[in-house]
Amino acid sequence: MRIILAGPGRAGMSLGLASTRAGHDIVGVLGRGSAGAAATRLGTPELNWDELLPAADLLIIGVRDDAIGEVAHRLASRAIGVEAAVHLSGSVGVGRLSPLAEVGLAVGGFHPLQSLPDPDTGARRLAGAWAGVTAEHSGLQAALVELASSLQMIPFDLPDAVRPLYHAGASAAANYVVGCLALAHRLFVAAGIPWEAAAPLVEAVIKNAGELGPDQALTGPIVRGDVETVDQQLEAIRTAAPELSSDFRDIARVVARLAGRAEEFRSLLG
Repeated sequence: MRIILAGPGRAGMSLGLASTRAGHDIVGVLGRGSAGAAATRLGTPELNWDELLPAADLLIIGVRDDAIGEVAHRLASRAIGVEAAVHLSGSVGVGRLSPLAEVGLAVGGFHPLQSLPDPDTGARRLAGAWAGVTAEHSGLQAALVELASSLQMIPFDLPDAVRPLYHAGASAAANYVVGCLALAHRLFVAAGIPWEAAAPLVEAVIKNAGELGPDQALTGPIVRGDVETVDQQLEAIRTAAPELSSDFRDIARVVARLAGRAEEFRSLLG
């Protein structure tokens, strides 16, 4: 595919690097500040926002969610030779690209369901990751599925109506998990235990969640209904790291509800 990249940030550049390695042609880059360096890295020209875009099969918009509509509006009159456009947001509807649809482009979404901390790591991590594909036009749908497959990603249909709910789940699967690990790290530090000791445990429970499903992977004193042990944990935290006490209790309350143990722990966790 001939691809224009608008927004060479972490997600955009991850996709750009992976696409180049998969044999696609990045025909130009639009961006602010670092666009020149990104264009050089991708071996393609830096484009001017005020000039016509080159002919391309796909315009990929990788900007912040709140800037997607503005970019689509700005490029609508300059995308004469572009066949289709997608954004990389997981939560924003495809309707944000309506200025481009109004001038004849097929529009859609392509959301890499993966953590992309920097372009090099992100490009590597795309292989094996899932990609949410949204497109009303059957030709664009097929093209995006083919693009995902060429990047060794697993495409799945992501209806526009469920995007916010899906993205909430993605945020919980990523940031909320990391938030719990950050809490665990602080408790290990307070206990004087090396955080590295938890790595095999974390790897095992993540594997269990993937293979068995999160509900079946739940384990520990709350799942067993061991109120006394959880009470001892809370008392230890109140003594050694009181600033973490309410956070631990809040997460424990969620686990108790998910494990069907809410009533048993209500007097302890609220």
